[in-house]
Amino acid sequence: MSTAQDQYYIPDGSPWPVVAVFAILMMTCGTALYVNNVGGGLIIMLAGLLLIAYLFYGWFRDVIGESMAGRYNEHVDKSFRQGMLWFISSEVFFFGAFFGSLAYIRLVSGPWLGGEGHLAASHLLWENFHFAWPMLNIPKPDAYTHAHESMSAWGIPALNTALLLSSGATVTWAHWALKKDDRRGLILGLIATVTLGLTFVGCQAYEYTEAYTDLHLTLHSGVFGSLFYMLTGFHGFHVIMGSIMLLAILGRSMKGHFSSKHHFAFEGVAWYWHFVDVVWLGLFIFVYMF
Repeated sequence: MSTAQDQYYIPDGSPWPVVAVFAILMMTCGTALYVNNVGGGLIIMLAGLLLIAYLFYGWFRDVIGESMAGRYNEHVDKSFRQGMLWFISSEVFFFGAFFGSLAYIRLVSGPWLGGEGHLAASHLLWENFHFAWPMLNIPKPDAYTHAHESMSAWGIPALNTALLLSSGATVTWAHWALKKDDRRGLILGLIATVTLGLTFVGCQAYEYTEAYTDLHLTLHSGVFGSLFYMLTGFHGFHVIMGSIMLLAILGRSMKGHFSSKHHFAFEGVAWYWHFVDVVWLGLFIFVYMF
């Protein structure tokens, strides 16, 4: 006879996947409209963000309720781990596409268009084009503001690197405490991690302000400007989402939801946070330093 531990829990029908589709669609379309100065884009983007916030609240609430009701067994736990690993794998490919674009422009297409190599063509973009990295400006002074320089690595970016590396250490500290059933250490480690993550977001917002006002570095500042904001912007969005998930885990930890034997929700968020740390190291090296 099969027992509850042998059976795989199948939840009731859920509206949250449908809500997720509409939220992501609204946010993506709104962002695309906004960056292209199309009216209503900002409103659609913000509405999508609010819908995502509602999605997180509702879906987290349902999953937490099912977990606390004891409906998840070892089989479900294994499927959760597989799902999280596949999700992080998809994120690797997402950022890999941007890093690949950066490498291709710097190592292949840029030098080729600048006149290097046996197939070189130095006049396809504009007359007397010379490729140099970072490529900040294009010859359209009436339509684009020329950037003075790229962002220096040894200011806010270096500080943000220290913040994220420290947050990786604090979330590991919290994990160790959880494995020892040290609730106080778990909560303190999570509070430190969330604080460091939100400080990172604040520093990045200040960096963007400095880039726009002092350096005149915008999305239109050549290929470097667009890549800079796309890479750091998407990464910043991931830090914000990770911080929200850590806050949810912090709240559950304060309520005593986790034990040394059952805490996949914590582990899943910790894996995601470590991934965010690794991506930032790549950004710091390849966008800011070289």
